[in-house]
Amino acid sequence: MTALAPVLQTFFTDQLIAQRQVSGHTVAAYRDTFRLLLAFAQARTGTAPCDLHLDDLDAGLIGAFLEHLRNDRHNGARTRNARLAAIHSLFRYAALRHPEHAALIQRVLAIPPARFDKTVVSYLTAGEAEALLAAPDRSRWTGRRDHALLAVAIQTGLRVSELTALTRADVHLGTGPHVRCTGKGRKERCTPLTAQVVRALRAWLGERGGGPGDPLFPTSRGQPLSRDAVELLVTRHATTAQAACPALASKTVSPHVLRHTAVICTASTS
Repeated sequence: MTALAPVLQTFFTDQLIAQRQVSGHTVAAYRDTFRLLLAFAQARTGTAPCDLHLDDLDAGLIGAFLEHLRNDRHNGARTRNARLAAIHSLFRYAALRHPEHAALIQRVLAIPPARFDKTVVSYLTAGEAEALLAAPDRSRWTGRRDHALLAVAIQTGLRVSELTALTRADVHLGTGPHVRCTGKGRKERCTPLTAQVVRALRAWLGERGGGPGDPLFPTSRGQPLSRDAVELLVTRHATTAQAACPALASKTVSPHVLRHTAVICTASTS
């Protein structure tokens, strides 16, 4: 067995999962990066992945792999940089366990990320946010659910994965009302709730029923909403809200935009 195989295995099991406790999405992204890298290395060197050595993954090969991502797979700079970040993470881990490869590792770590123009992420003004909150048809069960979800998303800035993972037990509406969630990096945090959001959640929970472990925002069958379902409902209600607020027509409203809206609102009131 070469040094590469055990380093890769312990990098995932010990470093990513046990120590850093990264999310499943991060593990999957890193896994896909190394699948692509090992397949590229096999095609380039003629060596099967199980027989590859750490020395085979030198700066020259890594650089060629990054060019392959851009030219053959037509990946953008962001994707290329995400793949490089995964590779850098592995090599920093390997540096502590294989100092005999220090020169090779240093050259790989010296590969810089690609530069790109950062897209300005938009956010909603107070009027736009109010129009979006008023868009769901609250004569329907799904409309009342969506109104409560949008209120929480706009005020707390939770990620989609955090919103869909919320349960009834995560919401506390008594003294010091807040919502508790486990976010990126398995970090638990509590986010205060405004009186407006408390009213929306209190009305929703009174109708929602269920036990403490049930999803806060379920489907009609009682299952947690999917990421795609949340993105779809945000888009649908944003389109409806354009009638009351035409300015929304010039914006692509997504859950990430709601997250930035919360950040802007927090900064403006601090």
